Amino acid sequence: MNRFTLQLEEIQAAYAAEPNPSLEVRLDRIGRIEKMITANEEKICKALAADFGVRHSIETRLAELQIIYQACKYTRKHLKEWLKPTLVDTPSFMGSSQAWVESQSMGVVGIMSPWNYPIQLALTPAIAALAAGNRVWLKTSERSSRTSGFLASLIQEYFHPSEFCVSTGGAEVAETFAGLAFDYLFFTGSEEIGKKVMRSAAESLTPITLELGGKSPVIVDASAELKDAAASIIYGKLLNGGQTCIAPDYVLIGQENQDTFIRELQAAAQAQFSKPEELTGPIDDAQLTRWHYLVGDAVQRGAQVIPLLKGDTQNSRKFEPVALTNVPSESLVLQEEIFGPILPIITTADISTAIAYVNSKPKPLALYWFGKDKKNMGLVLNETRSGGVAINDTLLHAAVEGLPFGGVGASGMGAYHGKAGFDTFSHRKSILQVRGLFGLKLLRGTKPARPPYGAKVERLLRWMK
Repeated sequence: MNRFTLQLEEIQAAYAAEPNPSLEVRLDRIGRIEKMITANEEKICKALAADFGVRHSIETRLAELQIIYQACKYTRKHLKEWLKPTLVDTPSFMGSSQAWVESQSMGVVGIMSPWNYPIQLALTPAIAALAAGNRVWLKTSERSSRTSGFLASLIQEYFHPSEFCVSTGGAEVAETFAGLAFDYLFFTGSEEIGKKVMRSAAESLTPITLELGGKSPVIVDASAELKDAAASIIYGKLLNGGQTCIAPDYVLIGQENQDTFIRELQAAAQAQFSKPEELTGPIDDAQLTRWHYLVGDAVQRGAQVIPLLKGDTQNSRKFEPVALTNVPSESLVLQEEIFGPILPIITTADISTAIAYVNSKPKPLALYWFGKDKKNMGLVLNETRSGGVAINDTLLHAAVEGLPFGGVGASGMGAYHGKAGFDTFSHRKSILQVRGLFGLKLLRGTKPARPPYGAKVERLLRWMK
């Protein structure tokens, strides 16, 4: 038995002593997360800026902290209702029996959070798990080491380790963590690591949610306002330096609109991200090297590079955002999730061709459509499969707490945010209280169906049809 197993047993023992925390206890735990963030906003922003090299505090507050505040507020508002049993209809032959479903806590929830939004993607699932009555053990990413370490110290300050504890460390710690016999495991990260986590969880039959990513497409319809579309796409692409799981990964657009669209992209990029301090940097040198490699591979195969920002600030940024045109299909930038400020543009003949292209790839975490043609919009919504969709903007569907957030197929399994998060971390227990018809024991429960079989059971079968 290693220290991780012993620590899990301690948390399990604490859970066993309080398996059904009251509404007040749950709200108190959620409230402590909110107080923790509120009291340390400035320090969190500085830690994240240190990890990324460049990350504006407003971007952190918008894309990380505000999401946490919203989750706390939404959960406080609805948790009492979520905890109520849900009545279920019973068939007439069960007489006066009653059936209902109760949401119960699962136990100890393991959460493995990523580096790209290391506060939001650690605490948002934790809020849902605590709301459902569970204890939480968080494993943070080593790539955002400063933020992970600071978050760990804050959680230790605001929570007893048997309520909510944190482990930091590299791949070896993550591998051990994923193999622990949690009651539920929640992972956010890459498809490659997600497969490893799922294999580890399978050893103890631990149920799991995988929040992965993939290549989220943008379809710019012929009916779209190109200026508005470009401004939204640039924001979604360059927020956090493109290191967002639902960032637009590539654009599908008609050949006749490509040149105008690229000019609008450049104008939008210059208007929004010309200041070097407002374009988030790569998390580390490995990420920067990968961006250069993806562009180099595409160029070597015949793609054209189009700078999205003017070159007068090149010495201030580690990487200049670019669009790519004439990209061969075998280029890595069209095969792998980009996770950076690189935007391939692919021309398509019509909406059917665009849909066919999307459907030829693994199912994405997000899909974006821009246009006014409701018929084409309906075709895209009905004929494609993705975790979520935003129409005429990017990213914002993930900010609606009432919408489930999660992937499908290769982009993940399971969902959270709002009620979906509460349900993810709850066991939905089915309960039937058997009663006889009008209080008569004669027709109670299974009694009319018991052997010896004969005319009595035949009559029951005819009644049940």
